[in-house]
Amino acid sequence: MTLGKLLLIVAAIALVITVLIRFTSKRVKSLPLSFLQNFAGVLFIISGWVKAIDPMGTAYKMEQYFGEFESTFSGTSLKSIAPLFPWLADNYAIHFAVFMIVFEIVLGLMLILGAAPRFTAWAFLLLVAFFTVLTGFTYLTGYVPKDVNFFQFGQWGPYVETNMKVTDCGCFGDFIKLKPYTSFLKDIFLLFPAIIFVVAYRRKHQLFSTGMRTGLIALALVGTTLYCFSNYLWDEPHIDFRPFKVGVNIAQRKADEAAAAAEAKPLAYRMTNKASGEVIELPIDQYLKVYAQYPEEQWDLEQIKEQPAIPTTKISDFEVYGPDGSDATEGLLSQADYNFIIVAYKLYGEEQSASRMVKDSVFVVDTLITEAGPMPKPRLIEVKDREEVYKTYTWDESYLQRWRERLVPLLQAARAAGQQAAVLTAYTDLARIDSFRKALGIDVPFYTGDDIMLKTIIRSNPGPMLMKAGQVINKWHYKKLPAFSDMKAQYMQ
Repeated sequence: MTLGKLLLIVAAIALVITVLIRFTSKRVKSLPLSFLQNFAGVLFIISGWVKAIDPMGTAYKMEQYFGEFESTFSGTSLKSIAPLFPWLADNYAIHFAVFMIVFEIVLGLMLILGAAPRFTAWAFLLLVAFFTVLTGFTYLTGYVPKDVNFFQFGQWGPYVETNMKVTDCGCFGDFIKLKPYTSFLKDIFLLFPAIIFVVAYRRKHQLFSTGMRTGLIALALVGTTLYCFSNYLWDEPHIDFRPFKVGVNIAQRKADEAAAAAEAKPLAYRMTNKASGEVIELPIDQYLKVYAQYPEEQWDLEQIKEQPAIPTTKISDFEVYGPDGSDATEGLLSQADYNFIIVAYKLYGEEQSASRMVKDSVFVVDTLITEAGPMPKPRLIEVKDREEVYKTYTWDESYLQRWRERLVPLLQAARAAGQQAAVLTAYTDLARIDSFRKALGIDVPFYTGDDIMLKTIIRSNPGPMLMKAGQVINKWHYKKLPAFSDMKAQYMQ
């Protein structure tokens, strides 16, 4: 699905609704305005619905935005508000996500119904303006070189896509991936009907009676809120638009994507001057004639390739590492028997620093002359007391309870049945992992992976996943985890 195709579908639906209203009601004062009402309303309902399927994905996207705002404001006179953004990301990202999703869907319905025309017009304008600023800011960060603050306008350079920290606006969740530039243009386009709604709100159509409209809006409000909750708080998203969906063979897909990327033909080269930030892009034939003018000491070289036959997804980034830093990806994906992977991108708890006195032994090395030649001989001369700083961890009891009630019995049953089980987390700190393992009393290997990749695999934290030979057999929200015996009967035949 592309944005163009979606807009055509939205326009067709809006046209049908407009015609039906026109021939079944005398409430239409302006056909073009009614069509715009229906078009904007249907677009918002679809946009909100695909995000309502996966509210946690929207929350993760908001965390990225908050992180970008923190780094931006940290380098300005408004740096005092910068700490607000990580606090919002840690505590309220999902609340903002659900509110925005529900508001978007309800506002779309209100547009179609013509409810509270003046309020709806202004709400639509303000929301579109907010989205325009957000997507515009994200897109414009592509002009901001590294180590330059967004508000240092005089130091902006040529557009470089990799300068953007948020490369997908999340407007349509994982259903359609839009680059910030495309989203920015979309929001600018929507500003036009938004302004028209404000100016001509008295001519908007209104369907049904006031009581009927209010009832439908209240029903949509409650139903959409509960639907959002069911897709992250109580269960996994009921439709999975992500690459790690059930049935996908991660090992095979990863290999296919790598092969397709390697076979993609180079089209051009992009050179970035290390000193000035100047960007030059040349077709490959032209570059080969003048490449000597761009020595690597002065220019960063980037090859631009055609779109691969198999699109690259987050599966290409699937890499996990063992406690010693060794690559454990192939070993994990090549396990021939059924095995369980518990994804826990974040282990909830607090880290504290503590100190203790330890003994340090000081030695000198004497040299003994023997018949075989000189030989070193250590000699203890002093024992000193030294203060050692170390980390301790206090784990969130409710988070531990999730594991104890749901995951630990699964791990124990799987191990008793002779099946492999492991935990994937984003942490590399061995002391943290050992402390968590001891708090639960479990003895399973912990592997490390990128936190965004882990969040993409499964929304539940912790999130159990059953695999075999690199294929995702099934995955569950921890609250919907069936008994091991039921899993074995249904999925492990």
